[in-house]
Order: sequence, then structure tokens, then C-alpha cells
Amino acid sequence: MATQSELRDFWEHRLEQDWTESGVGYRALGRPFNTWMYRVREEVFLREAGRVGAGGASVLDVGSGTGFYVRQWQRLGAGDITGCDVTDAAVARLRQRFPDHRFVRQDAADLDAFDQDSFSALSCMDVLFHITDDERYAGAVAEFARVLRPGGALVISENFLRRPEQRGEHQVNRTLEEITGILGKAGFDLVRRVPMLVLMNAQVDAPTPWRKAWGGVLRAATVTPATGWLAGAALYPLERRLVRMCRESPTTELLVCRLRD
Repeated sequence: MATQSELRDFWEHRLEQDWTESGVGYRALGRPFNTWMYRVREEVFLREAGRVGAGGASVLDVGSGTGFYVRQWQRLGAGDITGCDVTDAAVARLRQRFPDHRFVRQDAADLDAFDQDSFSALSCMDVLFHITDDERYAGAVAEFARVLRPGGALVISENFLRRPEQRGEHQVNRTLEEITGILGKAGFDLVRRVPMLVLMNAQVDAPTPWRKAWGGVLRAATVTPATGWLAGAALYPLERRLVRMCRESPTTELLVCRLRD
């Protein structure tokens, strides 16, 4: 697995070259398909984060990337939004894109720029599974608890495997049991877990034959920008239904927690 320094350099280079949905998303499928995928993510996030009482909230978005979820908090009426990212490339551009908000370079596992009990809500979307070191992963969750006020809402996305853990150089897909155990130890109570995507992402929690077959279908369908756009447009209506109908997903899910008083 890559070291923390190597991971930071990886993301620095990637976002410097591609500060778009594909840069922070499933890059192999191209920007047009990712654009459709992020439309589904947007709907799920607005629906679920909207239930935590975002109006007037003081929010920290960890791993802001392109600012996609910063924009969603704005739409929900958050009163004060702060963002952080591990890369200089993202922070510099975020400051230009959102001049009314504060952005700093901070690692998720070391939020020392922020005081204890600073925020009433915190989001960390599509970031945690890129923390490959287990101690840093638990440290990030502990930091979320430190900077959140008692009763504050935590909104994260993860893969929550029911199958054995999967480890790669830049990503670790952990089990539902392990993740919820870490959250509970840090003082979080789980409120709800819902699919964020079902078919429009890597099927990391599906049987191997299906995972490989569907991955091949997606890559073939997105071989050019035009076919990627058409594939996304075709899957989008079905995906919107699936994320509402399904209780669990073979890919990314959204989890809402509350910090215990």
C-alpha cells in the first residue's frame, strides 16, 4: 500500500490535472458518465443531509475536492461552511470558486486547524476508503468526533462490505462491522444507511463474476465521451429508482450518524 506521503502526492497530481467529477470520481469511466453519476449522488445527499437540520448549521466538509458537497450544503441553507482538503491544488481552486467560505489544507486524520466542538454538522464524502492506514482511519473518525458538537450530525459515504475486506494501493474497502465499530467507539450513533449508488459504480460488494462482468460492461459503454454520456443518460432514471427502493447496495452507501451528548 502507498504511504501517506505517496497518497497525498497521488491526489495532488490527479486534481492538478483533472479538477472535475472524473478527477474525484470513477476516472476510468470518463467525465460524461461521472456527471450523470454525480447527479444521483446529489439527489441522495440532498435528501438525507436535508434531514439533519442543515438550515443555519455550521458545517465542515472534509475532503472537499471540487466543492461538489460544499455546493449541496449551500443549497440546504447551511449558515457557515468550512472545507478542507489534503491537496494544495484543490484548496487554491476552492478559495476562488467559493470566496465566501473558508478552505484550508488539512488531512482528515489531523484536523488541528479546528477547535473542539466547532461544527454542528460534518460531511466526508468518498474520502474514507482512500485512507489505507487503519490507524489513520480510526484517527480521522476520532477527529470528526472532536470537532463536532454533542448531538452534531456526521454524513459519510463508504462501501460497507458484507464480504471480506479488500485492500489496494490507493483504496481499502472495509467491512460494515469494522466501520460501524470504529464509529461507535468514537461516540457516534448510527441513524440510517442508504444506497448512494447501485449500478453506476464499481460493484465492490458483489460476487466476483458479477463484479467483473458489470465492470467490463461499464468500461465498454464509456469508451468514448459520447458513449459515456449515453450510458449515463440511460442508467440515470433506473439508478434514481434503485437508490430509493433498495435497502442495501453492492457499492457506495451514505451513512448519517449523531455524536452522543
